[in-house]
Amino acid sequence: MRTLTQQLTQYAAYHRDRRNIATHFVGIPMIVLALAVLLSRPAFTAGSLPFMLSPAWVLFVAATVYYFVLDVPLGMMMACVSALSVAFGQWAAAQSTLIWLVTGVGLFVVGWVFQFIGHVAYEHRKPAFVDDVIGLLIGPLFVLAEALFGFGWRPALREAIEAEVGPTRINPAHAAAHR
Repeated sequence: MRTLTQQLTQYAAYHRDRRNIATHFVGIPMIVLALAVLLSRPAFTAGSLPFMLSPAWVLFVAATVYYFVLDVPLGMMMACVSALSVAFGQWAAAQSTLIWLVTGVGLFVVGWVFQFIGHVAYEHRKPAFVDDVIGLLIGPLFVLAEALFGFGWRPALREAIEAEVGPTRINPAHAAAHR
């Protein structure tokens, strides 16, 4: 199994243009919320649990376990993000079917539009998940790590990633073409 540094480095290799990363700061959270919404139905009670179980719980718990295996502190932060996402998903799933579907499908479609705009218009490279499906799981972790790097979190990790794939930048070829 790859380490946190290896996973983030592989994902970062597809995301070096700052504008593409910015689109991911919008698109990935929207997709994560969409999955929480769409997978919050059906919900069912299980034993004496104080909440309803749903496919969203299965997905988010499994992803969070993987994040904990990669890195406990980052896993704890992703657990908070997951809990908030599932809570929003449960709220949306409790609405009418129309509101539930429009919310889930709308977030999903708009989120992917942001993703593809970032890759087509700025990065000029296919998304990471095309070559390795685990990129779908690493994307949310990457966005959180990038946000934390902006606050000075774990400079050694950021330096290790940049030593392999270089620093983020504005893609000069694209910037020159649009002057």
